[in-house]
Amino acid sequence: MNAETPKDLERFKKILEEVRKKIAGDIQHLEGDTLNTSARDASGDLSGYSFHMADMATDNFDREFTLGLASNEQQILNMVDNALQKIKEGTYGICETCKKSISQKRLLAMPHAPLCIKCQEGEEKKKRRT
Repeated sequence: MNAETPKDLERFKKILEEVRKKIAGDIQHLEGDTLNTSARDASGDLSGYSFHMADMATDNFDREFTLGLASNEQQILNMVDNALQKIKEGTYGICETCKKSISQKRLLAMPHAPLCIKCQEGEEKKKRRT
């Protein structure tokens, strides 16, 4: 059973909007901490001396890790926006690959899921092979 009734769709729309709000806030926080702070400011170093190379490497790793998190969050945000658009179009809860209904259990666990479990497993197997 997919999210066919107007009541179900409204329920999922509210869930997706809450997820969107949370992720957008997380992205803003991650980007604000990483992109708007220089390495010197982040370390609290107010002197004119250069950093030790190990400190710079750690700072660079931390920045890259945080940017990776922000990128992952952005991908999920895009999926949420896509799901909200599908609700407007009347195609929410339909697998993009096989066009069958996505189970309500799956949508409750991952409301932005574009694929049913079977197709998602197939995609993951393809990725492992390459």
